[in-house]
Amino acid sequence: MPLTKLEIDRITPGEKQVKVTDGQGLYLLVMPNAAKYWRLKYRFAGKEKVLALGVYPEVSLKEARLKRDEARRLLAQGEDPGEQKKKNARKQLVEASSTFQAVAQEWWNKMSAEWAPTHATGVWRSLEIHLFPKLGDRPIRDISAMDLLLVLQSVEKQGLHDTANRLRERCNAIWRRAVKTGRAAANPAADLAGELITPITKPQPSLTREELPAFLVALGTNEHISLQTKYLIKLVMICFTRIGETVQAKWDDFDLDKAIWTIPPETRKLKRVLKAAAAPHIVPLPSQAVDILRQLHMHRVEGNDFVFPSFFYRGRHMSKATLLKAFERMGYSGKNTENGHVVTHGFRATASTILNEAGFNPDAIERQLSHKEPNQVRAAYNRAQYMEERRTMLQSWADYLDKVEQGGDTTLLAAMHA
Repeated sequence: MPLTKLEIDRITPGEKQVKVTDGQGLYLLVMPNAAKYWRLKYRFAGKEKVLALGVYPEVSLKEARLKRDEARRLLAQGEDPGEQKKKNARKQLVEASSTFQAVAQEWWNKMSAEWAPTHATGVWRSLEIHLFPKLGDRPIRDISAMDLLLVLQSVEKQGLHDTANRLRERCNAIWRRAVKTGRAAANPAADLAGELITPITKPQPSLTREELPAFLVALGTNEHISLQTKYLIKLVMICFTRIGETVQAKWDDFDLDKAIWTIPPETRKLKRVLKAAAAPHIVPLPSQAVDILRQLHMHRVEGNDFVFPSFFYRGRHMSKATLLKAFERMGYSGKNTENGHVVTHGFRATASTILNEAGFNPDAIERQLSHKEPNQVRAAYNRAQYMEERRTMLQSWADYLDKVEQGGDTTLLAAMHA
């Protein structure tokens, strides 16, 4: 006799599982814990098999019978309903992993292992904000070049031209992965190369030779900037190191007696996969830098290994943004640019420009800047540190900054080197 809903609801579980038959191979498997599972017994290719059809009451009696009838239809066509169920499950899995967001997640997971954490977070955030709301749930194979272009143009209309171009580059990498894994036939992002507005690249704001004196005087006389922050600015200006490397410097990185600063690979601006095999960056310290560091060491914060400890967080280093606030107080940044516009990275450009104009060895300057050699062949053979040459150059540069601050001739560096 076929089952009724009332009969199913009245079934009392026993100590062992019980089969309650409905008909045509369909039965309800009642477990001791009162769970009830729909099962279909059938034969295919001479073998008896069992197909799971769901759990009662999530799958009602009516739905279970419809599933049974569909399975019997497949059997009549010579198909195994159990294998068909597996195929459907695999198809659903592939479809779930073939949306734009799913492929983007795979690409990001792979690439983020090579990126700095802040960069990885920024890349993912850009996808979340600009692409996922309109493209995230769509199968990546169904997204056309026009679909993508419309989304990128909506970013352009916000004035975010650089962001739109970066998003296209990221999409290009995401679609390359989709094509390689068979989830897309073509790469629409590649087809859009040159279709977006090219942003006008501006160099980092930096001080010119003529602007240096006023900046150094403003730094020395400003009463609203802490001595530690002033020392940080002066050290960055003297050694023209990156601000991230400098604020993360620890006392163990310095040998003040030998006037050497060893910047370890983990704090250098390198891809994470390169850090393990990379060499440290060695910086020869001019006497002015050693004096600054000795002054800082006299006021070393107990329990904090950083040369520039945080004012607010115990055991941490100063924020890179501290200098931007200092520049704003001086009238060089943020909402206060009455004296010009300066960013920390600009000190590197200032030093490089003036030292190159003065005739110092460009290779020594590039080594001090810790720039990657663009010529891969030359990079493989030219491993010179130019240590003594850099030491002389940095001492000349530090002396030059002192003389400029004291009102000396801004062209004096060339004469000193000559």
